[in-house]
Amino acid sequence: MDNLSRRKFVTKSSATLAALATLPAAPLFAKSLDDSGLAEVFKDDFRVGTAISTDTLANNNKKMLALIAQEFNTITAENDMKWEMMRPSLDQWNWKLADRFVDFGSRNQMLMVGHALVWHSQIPDSVFFRNSGKAKSREELLTIMEEHISTVVDRYKNHVAVWDVVNEAVDVKVWRRSHWHNIIGSDYFEHAFRYARNADPSAHLIYNDYSMDNPDKQKFVVRAVRDLRKQGVIVDGVGMQLHAALDGPSVERIESAILRFARAGLRVHITELDLDVLPQVSDYTGADISTNYTYAKRLNPYTSGLPKSVEAQHTSRYTELFELFVKHRDKIDRISTWGTTDGESWKNGWPIKGRTNYPLLFDRGYRPKPAYFSIKDLKLQK
Repeated sequence: MDNLSRRKFVTKSSATLAALATLPAAPLFAKSLDDSGLAEVFKDDFRVGTAISTDTLANNNKKMLALIAQEFNTITAENDMKWEMMRPSLDQWNWKLADRFVDFGSRNQMLMVGHALVWHSQIPDSVFFRNSGKAKSREELLTIMEEHISTVVDRYKNHVAVWDVVNEAVDVKVWRRSHWHNIIGSDYFEHAFRYARNADPSAHLIYNDYSMDNPDKQKFVVRAVRDLRKQGVIVDGVGMQLHAALDGPSVERIESAILRFARAGLRVHITELDLDVLPQVSDYTGADISTNYTYAKRLNPYTSGLPKSVEAQHTSRYTELFELFVKHRDKIDRISTWGTTDGESWKNGWPIKGRTNYPLLFDRGYRPKPAYFSIKDLKLQK
């Protein structure tokens, strides 16, 4: 942390992203709007960002980092603020890559999103269980949760303005039966947000989840957030991950979700946008990281490149999504893709390992794809 403490950081302006939107955008090197990055093109609408991978941070991928600095003004740590990376055991902290993430974001005056403080996945079993295999008590786990949240949030206070406090806690109409839930109870959700708010009262706190286009899930989340308000705990925004496919979810379902969350007083963040172009394995539309299917060649048809017809669908789909986002720019604070180039996308390994996918706006050679130019044209042609 020494290198961080010596630097002069940009301080968060307020607890709301409406105010955060006034922060200066990342430096952009283009001289004309046509050549500007996405952040500059959409500066009057919302912030545009990406997730930075462990590989990019660990290997100091200068080409990738330069592209990110050119195109985006908000970043999320894809993995390096998750529990297993930052704290592989209860008595061991590893700040190296998280510090590197914060250093990069601060130097480029970017809005940084911490992801994620409380999640059921990518977390050591020792958080929940003793060496004997017996589960820890509710009181023990609450103490661990509070200590973890306060330590992480306090370390990056005045640097990280936004936190995904709880990630993927809802299974459509009920709470996910995670270790957090099973040991503490459903009020772990309340405690997580209370601890985060106490650690940094000015932070913008988010609940983040996939399949947020599902009306039943929306209803459950809105009710949970309202229940927290009655307890004096404020959730500022909701993260719609939006891991989409060529044929769904529909624009109408996404729009309905945006409107519902906005009516509930929540700022909307599109947090993990990508667009799967490969054949779907089943009718499962979620994004549970534990989901896994067997590889079959027919499910990996584009190993030599994406056919023009599919590329056209990819472009059209991204364009209609951004048309929707611009339409509701008064409700949306941020659009973040889950990765920058196709080669680094998690979709190459999920839900089937070893496939070649094309879900993002830049190809494996760091070049912008047709979808990139199409969404920019939404603004440039006006």
